[in-house]
Amino acid sequence: MALKVGDHVPAATFMTFGAEGPQPISSDEIFKGKTVALFAVPGAFTPTCSAKHLPGFKTHAAELRAKGVETIACVSVNDVFVMKAWGQDQGVGGDVMMLADGNGEFTRAMGLEMDASRFGMGPRSQRYSMLVRDGVIKEINVESGGEFRVSSAEYMLAQL
Repeated sequence: MALKVGDHVPAATFMTFGAEGPQPISSDEIFKGKTVALFAVPGAFTPTCSAKHLPGFKTHAAELRAKGVETIACVSVNDVFVMKAWGQDQGVGGDVMMLADGNGEFTRAMGLEMDASRFGMGPRSQRYSMLVRDGVIKEINVESGGEFRVSSAEYMLAQL
């Protein structure tokens, strides 16, 4: 069952790429005491994710921050090297934290795993966005299959 508004984000460890290479980062480090806009994509380098989803959050990063968002994070069931390469390819710099949920543990704990086996991708995340304040989900926007609307940066901006 998917988590909902009012629930705490699950405890998890992501991988991110730092100055010294791959580094673990806990959900507490990301969410505790902060306002976070997190969005999840089915896969790095995939068409909608690369053409619309990630670019939208990069484009609107300053507006999101002006409305109180301290961290913008992208999570995908991909490994840390893929997430690093995708972030570089998209030129996100420090605007978007790229989080690898390589084993899908956070995605499963959120209740938002999907089976993309028919596309040769295996278990992945559904497309969604959420606004989290001090570890508590304040807004969660899960897309219906194949859509891209409610998880966009523009939609989230209207919620702030």
